[in-house]
Amino acid sequence: MISPRLIYSIYENRLQKLITKENLPQHIGLIHDGHRRYARKEGLLSYEVSYKIGMERLKDCLLWCDEAGIGHVTSWLLSRENLARPSEELGPYYEVLNELFEDLIIDDVVDNFKITFIGSTDLLPQKLQETIERLKEVRGGGQKTLTIALGYGGRQEILDAIKSLIDENRNNENDFDTLLENVTDDQLRQHLYSPDSPDIDLIIRTSGESRLSGFLLWQSAYSEVIFQDVYWPEFRKIDFLRCLREYTQRERRFGQ
Repeated sequence: MISPRLIYSIYENRLQKLITKENLPQHIGLIHDGHRRYARKEGLLSYEVSYKIGMERLKDCLLWCDEAGIGHVTSWLLSRENLARPSEELGPYYEVLNELFEDLIIDDVVDNFKITFIGSTDLLPQKLQETIERLKEVRGGGQKTLTIALGYGGRQEILDAIKSLIDENRNNENDFDTLLENVTDDQLRQHLYSPDSPDIDLIIRTSGESRLSGFLLWQSAYSEVIFQDVYWPEFRKIDFLRCLREYTQRERRFGQ
């Protein structure tokens, strides 16, 4: 009898051969959805267990991205709206995030990545903020970039960018007409949270939800989006490769 592992291995190899490497995305966005539904489906004792599984899956996915030569990954781990959830729900998740970031300080899976953060990290618990600062310090270099979105909201980012652009022009004592002239795509882009990151080519959202929920609204204007039915803790390499295969087979029009 052929083992499932061997079947998956054969299928993975087949998928990799079908992927056109020249057309791979430069920047992938990940919306890790479905942890709580996965926990209920599997009868887990707590959501914390599914969160931990999900964080291990994230590390797996970073390795797959690295192997594929993808230079930019943005991982949305907590939305700004999520911050309003009850403390008894957020507390365990904060602990799991803290464990993840401590692991990434020493885990060789991110050796090729510079790690940055976007979002309202100042609203997070002090312990988590301190771990984030240590992680950024240790992982401050790398040929590739992993951006972690925490307490992030797409509308808030655009609002902050507009306010920052206006403030810059006010400090330069520009008149109102000059200010309006400076409100361009290029100028506003420089005031986004990650101005040096390219626009997102591919967004992957798990759990079967078919919406972006405010994820990188400006940078995703022409993104290809793939919605996966599996919950994030179940996301496998073959699911990832299927996404890459589908992306390389699409014709990107960029609004034309």
